[in-house]
Amino acid sequence: MKKFIFILSLLAFTAMVSGAKPASLRAYLSHAAFQSPESGPFIETYLSILGSSVAYTRNDNGKFQGTILVTMLFKQNDSIKEYRKYDLKTAEIEDTTQINFIVFDQQRVPLREGKYDLELQLSDKNREMQPFNAKDIIDITFDNSKISLSDLELVDSYSKASETSLLAKSGYDFIPYQDNYYPKNTNKVNFYGEIYNTAAILGNESQFVVASFIQSVETGKPIENFFRLRREIASHVNVVFSEFDISELPSGNYNLVLSVRDKENKEISSRSVFIQRSNPGIKFNTGSLQQVMVDNTFASLMKNTDTLREYIRMGFPVASASEKLFINFNVAGGDLKMLQQFFFNFWVQRNQANPEGAWKNYFNLVLGVEKEFGSIYKKGYETDRGRVYLQYGSPNQRNVETLNPWTFPYEIWHYYTANQQSNLKFVFYTRDRALNDYILAHSNALGEVKNVNWQYEIKRLPAGSKDTDKELYKEAYDEDQFGEHTGDYYNLRR
Repeated sequence: MKKFIFILSLLAFTAMVSGAKPASLRAYLSHAAFQSPESGPFIETYLSILGSSVAYTRNDNGKFQGTILVTMLFKQNDSIKEYRKYDLKTAEIEDTTQINFIVFDQQRVPLREGKYDLELQLSDKNREMQPFNAKDIIDITFDNSKISLSDLELVDSYSKASETSLLAKSGYDFIPYQDNYYPKNTNKVNFYGEIYNTAAILGNESQFVVASFIQSVETGKPIENFFRLRREIASHVNVVFSEFDISELPSGNYNLVLSVRDKENKEISSRSVFIQRSNPGIKFNTGSLQQVMVDNTFASLMKNTDTLREYIRMGFPVASASEKLFINFNVAGGDLKMLQQFFFNFWVQRNQANPEGAWKNYFNLVLGVEKEFGSIYKKGYETDRGRVYLQYGSPNQRNVETLNPWTFPYEIWHYYTANQQSNLKFVFYTRDRALNDYILAHSNALGEVKNVNWQYEIKRLPAGSKDTDKELYKEAYDEDQFGEHTGDYYNLRR
């Protein structure tokens, strides 16, 4: 995160470690790949630990301080290529009853291009507990024969750098935004990125265009009023630092995109980072539908208001954040003309050349989902499995377990690639198979439910027990039974 660095993809995970007293250790790690013209590629890691989850003891100064032993391994084929091992100390404090700070640490690790397994271990040195272990995958790719971009870095705050430091780049000190979730009281997205090789590819002093925008995950299209262009002069490294006001951005899943384009506005290269927005209270702008002409379209033939409302609700699994606002708050009271306009525009957004064909194909999928996943209380597209099927498509592999005495009935779905992501996994389970309503317990897909304890979630406990402690019920969680298939099914990689 020094000079010309930005987070390309916030490949981040939340680490929660079960603990008794004090509170369980809670940590968050993200990382970003950058390239230095002088020294080559490197990774920056950003580790945040909730201060209140750390154990404290008095130090030689008579104050309270916590210490976390951090170990990071960067491996290829089980061979350690780089590592970091160090004590991360908290600030010294007088009172441990009011702890409201985050312990932040940043490391810079030079690595050659390629894929690495990142292994993180955290140990609280003032508490007897098993170390926390987590893994992630790093992919460093910079093609010097083409224009390339760094990872995009979400920035919490910045200030003019007074001196050279690890946190400084392009003359500023940046504090990373340690999440991809933006609650209602956070109304700005700041981001930083770097563009490499424009001078070598386009020629010195050549002009090119940089577009930055917020894109709907569902439709892949930029959100209106969240798009901007700027002209740049080719250089060895071009720095992009900008922000969006998201006070009017509806709740939903988005990609923040940085796109490099030539003088004809043709895209050369791009990078994106996923963000989630929670912004209750934002309403759908029904005025935007007034210009939608539906005369002589397939939507104009739909005259039954109740049927049209149901057709619109069927689209919820693939709807954008703005479209979901309409479905939730405007469908019930909308008149026939408004419903026709919304329905037609919905499918035009997905296939401008043949919106009717897009609708018919989707409707056939909904019928199949109803037959396969419909339950007594829910329609197929309203269930978790039905929604995932419609949103991501048919899984490449579907493992179904209904007879394991140690688990509730569960399914684990694998997608090799879907929605511009790879190796996606979804875990569903039900406590009552007769209802056919499986709940999504965990997924590694962006924007989905994440539960690191999902294996415990789907386990049957001894009768009358409410405790999930593995030591108390060792027999029930014996690895031969507890992990016989769940881990194998989930960890199977394609």
